[in-house]
This record gives sequence, C-alpha cells and structure tokens, in this order.
Amino acid sequence: MKKLLPLILLLVGSGAGVGAGIFLRPAPDPADTAMAKEKVSVEKTAAEQSGSTEHEYVKMNNQFVVPVVDGAQVSALVVMSLSLEVPAGQKDAIYAREPKLRDSFLQVLFDHANIGGFDGAFTDANNLDVLRGALREVAQKDMGDQITDVLIVEIARQDY
Repeated sequence: MKKLLPLILLLVGSGAGVGAGIFLRPAPDPADTAMAKEKVSVEKTAAEQSGSTEHEYVKMNNQFVVPVVDGAQVSALVVMSLSLEVPAGQKDAIYAREPKLRDSFLQVLFDHANIGGFDGAFTDANNLDVLRGALREVAQKDMGDQITDVLIVEIARQDY
C-alpha cells in the first residue's frame, strides 16, 4: 500500500495538471485567425491563376498478379496495386473503361516480367520508373489526357 499511494497521487496530479492546462488555455487571437483565412484565400487565387487543376486518385479495383517465368516454370508471382491520377471529376469515366485499362496494364506487366524487370532488385527506383512510364504511356493511349500519372501503390514478389 505504501508503494501504491505515491503512484496514485502522481496520476491524479498529472491528470489535474492536464485538465487545468486545457481549461485555462487562452482563446485564439482573432488577428491570427483572419491572417490564416487571408493566406488560404491568396493560395487559392494563385492556384486558379496558374491554371493548376485539382486531381483525384482512382484505385484500381483489384490487384494485378504477374507470373515470373523461368525456363518453362513459374518461379515467382508479383502482386501489385495501382492507382491513377486523374483530373477531378473523371473517376466515373475511368471506372467505366477499367476492363480496357486492366488489359493494357497486364500486357505491359507481362512484357516487363518477360524482359526480366521483376528479377533481382525489382524495386530499384530506375526499374520502377521504367515500369511506371510504360504504364502511363499505355493509359494515356487508351484514355487520353484523362490520366496524368500511374502510381504503384503496393508491390510484392513471392518466390517459389
């Protein structure tokens, strides 16, 4: 009991200190609030003037599974998830054409696997840049300017 009492007092005192700090906190300065709102307004106006558009990200519904063939046998499977960067409001158009995009992406992924892109250090930045560029190229060929970038969200390799 003698060792428990100081611990209880420590917890009660700490709780009271935190509660008093929250209760006695000063109100936010109205000038700071006005400056923050003005800064947001200026940033929004600058973005509109520079012509930048908002983007949204469309996650492809299912993962892509790519076999890595060595000789006549499957030596590994690569599983990856992709997302697409599109202008705001284009999400429905992407989902409507998803089967076509999946087919094109799978062809690129199979070609990448066949040239050895998933062998060795397959997560090397240069290797992934090549793959990302090929995926972006085929996506823009299929969908035009509706797709601005392809993002590799997850990638994993299971060797057999």
